[in-house]
Amino acid sequence: MKILVTGGLGFIGSHTVVELQNEGFEVIIIDNLSNSSIEVLNGIESITGKKPLFENIDLREKKAVQDFFKAHKTIAGIIHFAASKAVGESVENPLLYYENNINSLVYILQELTQLDNKNFIFSSSCTVYGQAQEMPITEQASVLPALSPYGNTKQIGEEIIQDVAKATELNAVLLRYFNPIGAHPTAEIGELPLGVPQNLVPFITQTAIGLREKLSVFGNDYPTPDGTAIRDYIHVVDLAKAHVIALKRLLEKQNATKVETFNLGTGTGSSVLEVITAFEKVSKQKLNYQIVARREGDITEAYADTEKANVILGWKAQFTLEDALDSAWKWEQKIRS
Repeated sequence: MKILVTGGLGFIGSHTVVELQNEGFEVIIIDNLSNSSIEVLNGIESITGKKPLFENIDLREKKAVQDFFKAHKTIAGIIHFAASKAVGESVENPLLYYENNINSLVYILQELTQLDNKNFIFSSSCTVYGQAQEMPITEQASVLPALSPYGNTKQIGEEIIQDVAKATELNAVLLRYFNPIGAHPTAEIGELPLGVPQNLVPFITQTAIGLREKLSVFGNDYPTPDGTAIRDYIHVVDLAKAHVIALKRLLEKQNATKVETFNLGTGTGSSVLEVITAFEKVSKQKLNYQIVARREGDITEAYADTEKANVILGWKAQFTLEDALDSAWKWEQKIRS
C-alpha cells in the first residue's frame, strides 16, 4: 500500500516513515526542506534498507500539489505532518503560520477527497487545549482559545477536517501530541532543528556539546512544585508507532466515527528542571543554564490522559524520559562528531 507522508523528512515524520517501511508500506515523502535535510533520506535507508520515494514540493503551491496527485492516484492514505511548529516564532510571524499550516492542509484535502481512499492522519497538538483547567488532559477537555497562532492553526486544522468529513467520505484520525523528544535508537535519524532550537531538548543537547553557551529556562515562578513549566515528554519512536496503528485502523475500517481524536503522551508530567536533572544523570554532563523571564505563549502545565489511546488503539508509550534523553544525546554526539 502506498502512503503519502508530508513533512516526512522532519523529526516526527522521518521516524514515522521508518515505522511504516518496517511494516511493509510503500512510502512517498513530500517535504520542502524548509526545516529538514535531504540527508535524512540516507538515515531512513540505513535503518530500513529501503529509500522512500521523495518529492521536493512546497505544499503552499496549489498547482504543485495538484500535479503530484495527478501522478499518484493510488495513494491509500496520507499522514500530514508538514507544518511550521514553533510557538514563539508563530507569535512573532503569525501570517507565515496561517499560510503554511492552513493553506497546505486545504490543498491536500482538496486532492485527497478526489481519491478512492480518503484516509487521513492529522498531526495535531495538545496546544489545542490551551491552558487546560484539569490535569491530566482527556480528549473531552474543552478546546480553549489558543495561546499562540501555532496553536490556533492546529485548532482551525481540526475544524477543517471535521467539516470536510461531514461533507465527503473522508475518514480521519486527529493525533494530539504532547512533547516529542529523543531520536531513533540507531542514532541514524533524530531531531535536526535548523538555526537556534525552539524546543527544550535539542537546546539541552546543543548546550551540553558546547554549541550553545547556556540554556535559558523560561520562568521559575509558575505554580508548580519547582516553579518551572511542566510538560509530557514522549519518545518520538513511541509517537511514530502510534501513527502506524492509527493508519491501519482507518485502512481496516475499524474507526468508530468518521473523525477520531487521540491524545499521545506518556501520562506523566515533567518540569523543565526535572528534565535537566534527568539529562545530567544519563549524559554525565553538567548543564550550564540560567533562569530567564517567561516566554509569551507558554502555558503552566500540560500532560495527557492516555487511556483512550491505550484502550482503543492498544498503544502505550514504552520508553522512559531517561531513554528519550539518552537517545537524544547519542544523536547529538553523532551529528557533531
